[in-house]
Amino acid sequence: MRTRFAPSPTGFFHIGSARTVLFNWLFARQHNGKFILRIEDTDTERSTPEFEKDIIDGIKWLGFDWDEKIYRQSERLDIYENYLKKLIAEDKAYFCFCSKEELESDRQAMLAQGLAPKYGGHCRHCDKEESAKKVAKGEPAVVRFKVPETEVEFNDIIRGKIKFDASLLGDIVIARNLRSPLFNFSGAVDDAEMEITHVIRGEDHLSNTPKQILIQKALGFETPHYAHLPLILTSDRRKMSKRYLETAVIDYVRDGYLKEAIINFLAYLGWHPKEDKEVMDIDELTKEFDLKRVQKAGAVFNLEKLEWLNGHYLKNLPLEELAQRIKDFIPKNWLAEENKEMLLKALSFEKERMKKLSDFKELADFFFELPDYNENLLAWPRPTGEGFIMDKTKTLSNLKLLREEIDKIFKADFAKDNLEKIITPLTTVWGRGDLLWPLRAALSGKEASPGPFEIMDGVGKEETLKRLDVAINKLS
Repeated sequence: MRTRFAPSPTGFFHIGSARTVLFNWLFARQHNGKFILRIEDTDTERSTPEFEKDIIDGIKWLGFDWDEKIYRQSERLDIYENYLKKLIAEDKAYFCFCSKEELESDRQAMLAQGLAPKYGGHCRHCDKEESAKKVAKGEPAVVRFKVPETEVEFNDIIRGKIKFDASLLGDIVIARNLRSPLFNFSGAVDDAEMEITHVIRGEDHLSNTPKQILIQKALGFETPHYAHLPLILTSDRRKMSKRYLETAVIDYVRDGYLKEAIINFLAYLGWHPKEDKEVMDIDELTKEFDLKRVQKAGAVFNLEKLEWLNGHYLKNLPLEELAQRIKDFIPKNWLAEENKEMLLKALSFEKERMKKLSDFKELADFFFELPDYNENLLAWPRPTGEGFIMDKTKTLSNLKLLREEIDKIFKADFAKDNLEKIITPLTTVWGRGDLLWPLRAALSGKEASPGPFEIMDGVGKEETLKRLDVAINKLS
């Protein structure tokens, strides 16, 4: 079994391409086969080293390895030239000298007659020697493939038997010149040369398949097995716009998604396992993946599902590993040695609320620096007929009481469970909300945060007392 991923480096590595890589990689690994990476960079005007690097980096970041060297079509021009010459010599392809204006005129004429536009065949029967002389003189010409008027039939692993009427195609252009092959030709040649057994790609390539099969047959190549993956749709089952579908994988990385979550999410874009389960790691996917379980209908891209998966994997990461992965998403001073213990505690308290790595900075910034806040935040939001009313005197009294009690606790006993045992009994007398809300608000300076015992554990006794003093001063 030999599969391949063959991107053109004309854009960033996006989510649709990542799914194609995953399915090809899973299929190859499951069958102890080979996964080939081929860069189709013959479009010299649009291909850039930046895009190629992004594609390679994206595949590496996801953790997918490829076998053999990276093949680049720009390094294989001699091979394509030889096969083009072979087709021309065998009268299966020819040089076409028709101008753009002539082609457009023919196209409009066919449309006016209600016909599907295709090449009219003006140069199909030109003398080969005369054509070669024109090319030698530098006359602009493309190479067209003589498409036979036949029916192309193949069995798609996902979609079943598919038939195409090749007579509707006309003679297709397969190269701009002998040193500049186009997609369908170079792809057909490479799949044969690289002995690709299974071409697994998006449904948008379905119209290219009959053309490549015809080229393969003309060159005497075997036809690989094809599997065309379903389109990716929005939640309301519309075709995904480029804005989302072509969002670069690097953007998901920068936004704080874990590769484990993205892989799990991608696997379910058009495929489902035998058992009803939502979470599967790469080892499970490799064992269970089956192309025959890929659906024909469009695959719905659900961002909420991706966030849920990401949150699930975040919660299950060991703290030390989570601390390593969070490095690029937080200020450098948070990583200082003196903050290491607080960082780990903050992660342990906040990871339940995190959906992405990038969430942590905003969720946990108060652990490292108390934000300025309005004194009204200290009031327990007790609803009344007149809205939320703050009893300033009572809140101030409660904070002073808490400060006195907390000051009595030894630093060695300043841990979440112990703090909870000492302070919770006070709430039976003074009221849970009246005590714990202003305590939490004074410690975090935020409307939403972990509980006060977690925060005190995280920032320590000295900082806890400082923050209570800030709150008391605001109310005094």
